[in-house]
Amino acid sequence: MRILHLGKYYAPQRGGIERHTQALAEACVQAGDRVAALVHQPPGRWRTSRETIGGVEVRRAGCIAAPVYTPVSPAFPFELARALRQFKPDLLHLHLPNPSCFAALAMPAARRLPWIVHWHADVPPDAPDWRLRLGYRFYRPFEQALLARAAIVVATSQPYVDASPALVRWHSKVRVVPLGIEAAPVAAPQTQRWPATAGMRLLAVGRLGRYKGFDVLIRALATTADARLLLVGDGECAQELRDLARRCGVEARVAFAGDVDDATLEGAYAAADAFVLPSLDRGEAFGLVLLEAMRAGLPVVASAIAGSGVGFVVVDGESGLLVQPGDADALAAALARLQDPSLRARLGNSGRVRWSERFTLERCVRSMRALYAAAASGGETPSAG
Repeated sequence: MRILHLGKYYAPQRGGIERHTQALAEACVQAGDRVAALVHQPPGRWRTSRETIGGVEVRRAGCIAAPVYTPVSPAFPFELARALRQFKPDLLHLHLPNPSCFAALAMPAARRLPWIVHWHADVPPDAPDWRLRLGYRFYRPFEQALLARAAIVVATSQPYVDASPALVRWHSKVRVVPLGIEAAPVAAPQTQRWPATAGMRLLAVGRLGRYKGFDVLIRALATTADARLLLVGDGECAQELRDLARRCGVEARVAFAGDVDDATLEGAYAAADAFVLPSLDRGEAFGLVLLEAMRAGLPVVASAIAGSGVGFVVVDGESGLLVQPGDADALAAALARLQDPSLRARLGNSGRVRWSERFTLERCVRSMRALYAAAASGGETPSAG
């Protein structure tokens, strides 16, 4: 098949959606499909580019800016028309949220194709940022039009589907395909160092944004003896988090690694004692980093976010510990429990088994290709991944 993905960004830009899109696209190439991706340049790069990565033809439309995580790209509709004409896809795979995908609604060449809408996350209508709340009033009609036009809507977990107000009308066409990751690559020698203090080595990975809850983790660390943290990632809250670590008296026990390459990150997973994902709300729709930690055999402490896929990925007391979002005391208590090496080993081993049985890339790709075939043929779609 000839599959055209429409997304926000692509490698080397990092993020859960971007990493999943790349892994899925390259796996489909290896299975014999022709795959292209139309995405955006990083904000501030106006020129369109084209390159091949892992057998995938990657087209990047120029991007003026990205206010509130939303790429502004006047070139995107023109590049979509060009990709439809030159690549001649059999179907479109649209990754939402992404307002640039709305261009497909106005193009007869796009409307003649079957669409798969990949629902990675809601745009929360009650978001703390007023710009998101206002923008969603204009975004929602187009979002619903895309869902109405889709042959299949793919979601990553049933709890997220059940809690999504945007998907209420479309449950009959939703198919759940959990994200998956491949076997771990060879880890690089450990070059990212935990602080040179004693104690359990905690690892946290993600964009340093507000919904990730890393401020809660730093406050929890202040009341957790014998623990040190390596925080991998960058973002708008980086300086705030550094200042908080200093005010909480844990500056010597927190290392800010910034962005690192994949091999170095894998080395950090291999050297850690436990992994923490303290996200605050359903902006954490699934948590691909949870799979990376489970694959590495790490015990996980994560937030029990209502309506999120986190509790679907991590089984409380079996493959990790779940705590109330935003509760630094509860998080500190869970970290204290993990001082027990036998508990860490039990949770970590169970998590690795759960990943291998439920969340491999092979399983995900097999389900997605079955949906591609069903959408292209107009036949009955498989029920779930």
